[in-house]
Amino acid sequence: MDPHALLLFLGVDLLLVCTPGPDWLYIATRGLGQGRTAALTAVAGVCAGYAVHTLLSAAGLAAALRALPALLPALRLAGAGYLAFLAVTMLLALRRGGPADALTAARPQPASVVLRQSLLTALLNPKGLLLYLSLVPQFVTPGSTLPVAAQVTALGAVNVLCCAAIYTAVALTTARLATRLTTTPTAARRLSAISAVLLLAVAGVTAAA
Repeated sequence: MDPHALLLFLGVDLLLVCTPGPDWLYIATRGLGQGRTAALTAVAGVCAGYAVHTLLSAAGLAAALRALPALLPALRLAGAGYLAFLAVTMLLALRRGGPADALTAARPQPASVVLRQSLLTALLNPKGLLLYLSLVPQFVTPGSTLPVAAQVTALGAVNVLCCAAIYTAVALTTARLATRLTTTPTAARRLSAISAVLLLAVAGVTAAA
């Protein structure tokens, strides 16, 4: 693979990863509502999702999706629906909670739940799908001694590492902010409600994209 192409991909990918989207907001929601451990677990799940994208793309799934253009909008809507489901679940939990359990929404969920939800968020993220469908193939060198599948895997690994670095910063920042803001049960509930509404807004934008 051309080292120049790899560095160019790194620059473009960093710009994309730094652009807020469903992954950003899901991780921020975990950081604001449940603290650092849940947010970092969400980062791990999102990165695992993109690792799966990398393996599937290297196996030829990207070409299959290009051959079936109707599948991408369906996946986009599925991703939007999943984000909306998470947001509504959070809002219903807040509505059911009484004064005695005002901090229920801020209590960390089991790591397995956070990991599963963040994995699905990444797998159904349309921005991530488009990266593997449109951007990665542009940096593959057909005549290289390195097989195409290996090149796709290398580019995907660069994306996963970029996601890990940027999203970890998002997780730590939002978790630190939450520590300062959730000083009372009422503040914790309001912060969780704001996070859910923002997640619902991203679901709407994703569906309309």
